[in-house]
Amino acid sequence: MSFVGTYTQPVIEADGFVLRPVRREDGGQIGLYAGDARIAKGTSAIPHPLPPGTTENFVERCLAEDRTEDVWVIDPSEDRSQVLGLIRLTRMDREQSEIGYWVAPQLWNNGFASKAVGALVAANPQACRTLFGSVFQDNPASARVLTNAGFEYIGDAESYSVARDTTVPTWTYIKKLD
Repeated sequence: MSFVGTYTQPVIEADGFVLRPVRREDGGQIGLYAGDARIAKGTSAIPHPLPPGTTENFVERCLAEDRTEDVWVIDPSEDRSQVLGLIRLTRMDREQSEIGYWVAPQLWNNGFASKAVGALVAANPQACRTLFGSVFQDNPASARVLTNAGFEYIGDAESYSVARDTTVPTWTYIKKLD
């Protein structure tokens, strides 16, 4: 999927919070949570320990006009200053995107990830026809987030985890939007 001209990432209303684009001032909170081994080991791309400059580089990639993924902050605050987690859509070809998300560990099992995924799917800001998601098989709670949002299991695979420094078995899910 490509965007012609300038693409402005929308703010998306959810139940009790908004999904808003990343801002430079979010770097400290993002780094705090991304530096937690529980978050890093639940993703394929976040290293642990978090090297200096990683968060700043991530934020700059989120703000780049030629980015291939859109990242939203899960923010419940009135002044739009809190980061409870992140959710992203990575553009693929043929009107497809891959979804990914994490929530601060102290908020696990409170529905934030499910509500964020549901809101993003409903908004469909990239006008996708198909969404994909994959989760590590040792994280069934993340799999439930996808199935609660209507994603269907399509098979097993594996993905390299930077934090774990190994290949990890995954479950892959799909959601058709048209």
